Amino acid sequence: MKRTLIRYKTKPDRTAENEALIKAVFAELHANSPEGLRYMSLKLADGTFVHFVENDAKDPAGVLQSLPAFQAFQNGIRDRCIEPPQSGEVTIVGNHRMLAGHESLASA
Repeated sequence: MKRTLIRYKTKPDRTAENEALIKAVFAELHANSPEGLRYMSLKLADGTFVHFVENDAKDPAGVLQSLPAFQAFQNGIRDRCIEPPQSGEVTIVGNHRMLAGHESLASA
């Protein structure tokens, strides 16, 4: 299973647009419910967005990228940002009722 954390900060005048694009991605995810994908997005008060993706699909890269709403979100992301997206694989160290399937201590 691959877990990725992505963080970036949007321009103040583009934060609402970015949030709307993310909401469209989640609407499509809820409609399609792709297997093997867990995804969460958070917005901080300063316009920073944090995305957490957990993927155990057969084609991890293709699950999100195949969604039209995600393609729309990706289009122009760098133009919406003050700080560009930075991503990296992460390991859950602890979890209390936040991530299903990881109810107790973390799994690697």
